[in-house]
This record gives sequence, C-alpha cells and structure tokens, in this order.
Amino acid sequence: MPVTRDVIVDLLPLYLSDEASPDTRVLVQEHLDNDPNLAQLAAQWKTRLPEPPPAPVNPEAQAMAYQEAKRQITNRVITLAAVIAIGTILVAGTALVGAMFLLAG
Repeated sequence: MPVTRDVIVDLLPLYLSDEASPDTRVLVQEHLDNDPNLAQLAAQWKTRLPEPPPAPVNPEAQAMAYQEAKRQITNRVITLAAVIAIGTILVAGTALVGAMFLLAG
C-alpha cells in the first residue's frame, strides 16, 4: 500500500518536533520535497509549535526553596518530638498515679 498524503500529514507533528525515527524522517522529507503545498503547510506548522520548556530556576530561587523546605522539615521534627515527649510524660504520670493507688490500697 502506498503512503498517502494523509499519512504524511499525520506524521508531520512527530517530524517537526524531531521525535520521529530516522526512517520516518526520510519518508516525510521525500514527500515534502515532492509536494510544495505540503512543504508550505509543514513550514506553517513549524512556526506554531509550542515554545521549548522554560530554563531551569535560577540558583537563588533554588536556594530559597531549599531553605524553606529545610525550615518546614525542622518545624515538623520539633513538633513531633514535642508530641512524643508530652505523650511520654502523660503515660509515665498515669502509671505513677496508678502505682501510688495500688501501693496505698
């Protein structure tokens, strides 16, 4: 079965975004060389492709995000330690009061 123009149009997004395999690139390029209207359509689509992803965050912003995450982790650790300490004190106090009643009775 010959490759139709519709198949090439379906492959154009992969071709234009450089995600097509080498064989597909050759196939599409051959059709573009032989079909000026399709080549013009490809050129129009190429100008409408989305922008590449933004550049990585600058080092200052990364440092600030790191410091904020570090602060939040520290706060969580302190809170957890306080809850464990209070729980331990309550359990020990309850055990002590219970022991006093047992010894007194």
